[in-house]
Amino acid sequence: MIAMALHESGKPLVAEERPVPQPSGGQLLLKVKACGVCRTDLHVVDGELPNPKPVVVPGHEIVGEIVAAGEGATRFAIGQRVGVPWLGGTCGRCTYCAGGHENLCDDALFTGYTLDGGYAEFALASEDFCFTIPAEYNDEEAAPLLCAGLIGYRSLRMAGDAKRMGIYGFGAAAHIIAQVARWQGREIYAFVRPGDDAAKRFALDLGAAWAGDSNERPPVELDAAILFAPVGALVPAALAAVAKGGTVVCGGIHMSDIPSFAYNLLWGERVVRSVANLTRRDGEEFLALAPRVGVKTLTQRYPLAEANRALDDLRHGRLRGAAVLAP
Repeated sequence: MIAMALHESGKPLVAEERPVPQPSGGQLLLKVKACGVCRTDLHVVDGELPNPKPVVVPGHEIVGEIVAAGEGATRFAIGQRVGVPWLGGTCGRCTYCAGGHENLCDDALFTGYTLDGGYAEFALASEDFCFTIPAEYNDEEAAPLLCAGLIGYRSLRMAGDAKRMGIYGFGAAAHIIAQVARWQGREIYAFVRPGDDAAKRFALDLGAAWAGDSNERPPVELDAAILFAPVGALVPAALAAVAKGGTVVCGGIHMSDIPSFAYNLLWGERVVRSVANLTRRDGEEFLALAPRVGVKTLTQRYPLAEANRALDDLRHGRLRGAAVLAP
């Protein structure tokens, strides 16, 4: 098979031939039908997430067809379509796992980071961490749901019952979760890279009540804000935009340093919190909800061999919606 592998952080991925892997106990072998290109992949490739698996194959928004199963893997049938998310395995025994917080497991494994992922023609996955894909979505449409959708959904839940909600960084996760938030009756205030008028139009087309530059103040006080942009300087900006009692949710796995800020930005029982990974419950809930909401994903398709171009387009903000690789 062909796989796009990371040999050195900060360098382009390398196309290489590998043997098709064979599933062992509890594993599924998937023929990859589509794999989304996520900002977390970019953090892995650019070296902002430390200690990836040596010569790792990135990609954790995998839609694949089961072509073989290891001994004991009985949840799914050969030929069935499944999705593979970022969370690829946990210990199942620690306090976090036992308490319903498997996303915080210290021994967790992550697809496309500590496990080989979906930038390849075939991929392995633990059957316990795969999801059934709603029939309403084709392969390409479904791929972004598996991280942009899931992390967006967890971030939205962390924002509580906020009526007026800001979203900083209007990319793949934002364009999905804005649809859910609007369906829930919330008002969306979108913040984009300064001067990116196309992104503002994109947000307004998705029902945002207002769209402006990330350094602007919104026309009203917000109840909560979600940061998908990995820019630490936006944390104090978001705190300044939310009302007393409001919440700022940092939805990314990596962010540049947060600068110091005056205590009065935090005072008034404002809350800053992060979102770490996802749980399988998040996946089950969101994948059941997305078809009910009528979530539509805007995707841009790339051949597997052009994974580096897709990553570069994401890196420089040239995408509207989500990039998806199609082997």
